[in-house]
Amino acid sequence: MQFYKYQGTGNDFIIIDNRGKNLHKSLSTEQIATLCDRRFGIGADGLMLLTDVEGYDFQMIYYNADGKESSMCGNGGRCITAFAQKMGIIKDIYLFLAIDGEHEAIISESGSVMLKMSRPQGFHLYNSNAFWVNT
Repeated sequence: MQFYKYQGTGNDFIIIDNRGKNLHKSLSTEQIATLCDRRFGIGADGLMLLTDVEGYDFQMIYYNADGKESSMCGNGGRCITAFAQKMGIIKDIYLFLAIDGEHEAIISESGSVMLKMSRPQGFHLYNSNAFWVNT
């Protein structure tokens, strides 16, 4: 299995080009956790699959290090966009699908990836020193 290792702002990821394949259906939770294990595997905060999906440039399927499919990861979204470019998907604006819906990304001339995330929701004030925002 060919894989790539990317990092974004300190988070590291195993990324696999899954276009035309069905790895997301054949990799078990245990196999993904083993690949992400830092002592006995490749070691990563998560594993991402770059997958084809109709109507978008690609789909990001993201698994946490425990092997379970997870919510959108901003650093992961930036990494998989850079990976998509490396794999020949060249766009001015990337439109991709993740578990929480669609996202846009732009790669600057310097190689920085800017990612448009969902608008924050659910602002809750706990006390005068703490609050919670669902991003």
